[in-house]
Amino acid sequence: MNEKLEKLNRELAQSEARLRRAQHEEKILVRQIKQLTRKERTHRLCTRGAMLESFLIRPEVLTDDDVMDILKLVFSQSGMKEAVAESVKRRVAGEPLTE
Repeated sequence: MNEKLEKLNRELAQSEARLRRAQHEEKILVRQIKQLTRKERTHRLCTRGAMLESFLIRPEVLTDDDVMDILKLVFSQSGMKEAVAESVKRRVAGEPLTE
C-alpha cells in the first residue's frame, strides 16, 4: 500500500511540474502574440502616416491639429463614409478593392 501511495505522489509531482511548464510556455506565447500584434500595428501606423504625408503640401509645417482638421473635412464630404464602408466590406469579403 505504501509503494502505491509513493507512486501516486511521484505521478502527482510530475503532473504538477508538467502543468507549471505548460503554464510558463503559455505565458511566453501570449507575450509573443502581444509583441507581434504591437509590431504589426506600429508598422501599419508608420506606413499609413507616410501615405498621408505624401498627399500633404509641406507636412513639416502642419501641426497635428491641422492634419486632424484636414482629415475631418475630407471624411465629412458626401459619400466618403459610404466609400470607406464599401472598401471595408469588399476587403472583408476577400474581393479586390480596385478592378
